[in-house]
Amino acid sequence: MVVKMRRAIDLTIVVLVLVFEIQICLSAQISRASFPKGFVFGTASSAFQYEGAVKEDGRGPSVWDTFSHSFGKVVDNSNADVAVDQYHRFPEDVQLMKDMGMDAYRFSISWPRIYPNGTGAINRAGIDHYNKLINALLAAGIQPYVTLYHWDLPQALDDRYKGWLSPQIINDFAIFAETCFQSFGDRVKHWITFNEPHTFTIQGYDVGLQAPGRCSILLRLLCRAGNSATEPYIVAHNVLLAHGTVANIYRNKYKAKQRGSIGISLDVMWFTPSTNKTADIEATQRAQDFQLGWFLEPLIFGDYPSSMISRVGGRLPRFSKTESALLKGSLDFVGINHYTTYYAQDSSAGKVLNDSLADSGALTLPFKGLLNPIGEKANSVWLYIVPEGMRSLMNYIKNKYGNIPIFITENGMDDSGSASRKDVVNDVKRIKYLNDYLTNLLASIKEDGCNVKGYFVWSLLDNWEWAGGYTSRFGLYFVDYKDNLKRYPKDSVKWFKSFLASA
Repeated sequence: MVVKMRRAIDLTIVVLVLVFEIQICLSAQISRASFPKGFVFGTASSAFQYEGAVKEDGRGPSVWDTFSHSFGKVVDNSNADVAVDQYHRFPEDVQLMKDMGMDAYRFSISWPRIYPNGTGAINRAGIDHYNKLINALLAAGIQPYVTLYHWDLPQALDDRYKGWLSPQIINDFAIFAETCFQSFGDRVKHWITFNEPHTFTIQGYDVGLQAPGRCSILLRLLCRAGNSATEPYIVAHNVLLAHGTVANIYRNKYKAKQRGSIGISLDVMWFTPSTNKTADIEATQRAQDFQLGWFLEPLIFGDYPSSMISRVGGRLPRFSKTESALLKGSLDFVGINHYTTYYAQDSSAGKVLNDSLADSGALTLPFKGLLNPIGEKANSVWLYIVPEGMRSLMNYIKNKYGNIPIFITENGMDDSGSASRKDVVNDVKRIKYLNDYLTNLLASIKEDGCNVKGYFVWSLLDNWEWAGGYTSRFGLYFVDYKDNLKRYPKDSVKWFKSFLASA
């Protein structure tokens, strides 16, 4: 028995040494000093996933409050009423970022916290809260990067005119955005109009898996209302025009004095052809057109990708000449949320439905057959680890869109939400993920000349992950949901702190 125990102890020591050596080795490969001077490192979050306090200080309900309290919409039947309580605990979280050596914090401003009814009277308590958060960040030497819309549409606007389905929302969003410019723009120098419009357009209005839960596919098993063939395109059109309107307001009224910049954050998987057949190569390009191109091309070139125009036809709204001029060039940078890479193959022959997923004629999957995944899987069913996709994507954007300035506004991987603190804090897999994706990002900058200005890891803390609830842990810090939401550093915190200190 003693011999067995000694062997077990020896084996444990060997494993710990190997883990330590792996971490040291990874840290030695790249560091802050490897990146260009002025390159920004930060963490990212969103109001609804972090703040909690959904009924405090005058905040109104959002579509996600309604959706998350509807039975069966969130896999673990949880909600974000408390989330990780950053509304009350932001001083603690700011200190965590400062201790790591982070340069910036990307967070969103809750529209219903500023305008509880979507429009009308301003809620001064909401303004006061974000003033306190921004001032705390700046006092800690951390720059605020502010997202204006991270999915929490005021429920009042959805009730009044169906939210993003009505062009009326363009004006209401512009009023909200201008209120933020007026209130915070003296200190906020980086504005992001929308986070992942492609995601909330598809998930909210095509397949109905996210708020407000509209769709018409699957015989209405998921949704009570919607039209998957038309609504995603209407929503996206209004979102783009809202971005253009807000960017125009900022540039004409605030930019010269406040000396800031404005952009948008887009979710982008990298796609690689499943075979070398021409049909699959062409399908891969269409998949990217219906993902990145859908939202970026109007802002760069003034119109939708040609493949969308030809394949969607009359269901795709068109821009007037005035609208096209408003959109073209209406961003100073593009934020890219990139996590994974999928294979793409042609599916045109099998098209049955008219919806924005089928319209591309491209099927995207993370494997070739069930036994051949594209990379190692993280916890989320959709997230496979393919670091080289980062470099390929950066080069694609450079070559197709004129090397526009890029910020990686989200990147990261998750562990199981049910895992214990003991099992999760030793997150060697996350450390390797971050190292390998950053290594590929660095190569795109240094070797390929890509114009990347910063990187934000998702996320500072474990948090509420939308329809996934608390089943995923993306944080650098473990949050103990069973013990007063205490924050505990994972080993990735130590890695990042070492990475950032080695300038």
